[in-house]
Amino acid sequence: MAGSTFVYVTFIRTSPKDLWSALTSPEFMKKYCFGAHFGTDWKVGSSWAMIHADGRVTDAGEILEMEPPKRLVLKWQNEWKPELKAEGYSQCVFEIEPEGGATKLTVTHSMEQEGSKLIGAVSGGWPRILSNLKSLIETGEVALASKTP
Repeated sequence: MAGSTFVYVTFIRTSPKDLWSALTSPEFMKKYCFGAHFGTDWKVGSSWAMIHADGRVTDAGEILEMEPPKRLVLKWQNEWKPELKAEGYSQCVFEIEPEGGATKLTVTHSMEQEGSKLIGAVSGGWPRILSNLKSLIETGEVALASKTP
């Protein structure tokens, strides 16, 4: 299949239920996502927005699938940078499964367009956010205090 895809896999010492809560709790998300959180009611068909501490909305879309605590699928569009917004919608899939004493989290962000600048951008952002998520759950502290080096 043609297109652009970013995949990130990590193992976190927590339960699938607690990981799901960490992904969907606005207050917890603010801690690992540099002050940003998903604004939504977490229902299939509902809209969502990535809201930053200063009120900016950088990304938005629709909840396509929800199967707590196993799977979340979001329709995703960048709202902040015109060149990324012009690419249209992408899809972001969170898959959660127990593995040994940990939980495997796979995030797959993709779109049909080859060479997508959006997928290039998220490939720099997701590792920082998900590293913070893992560190916060396992140690109580984030790995990175700011988005950029």
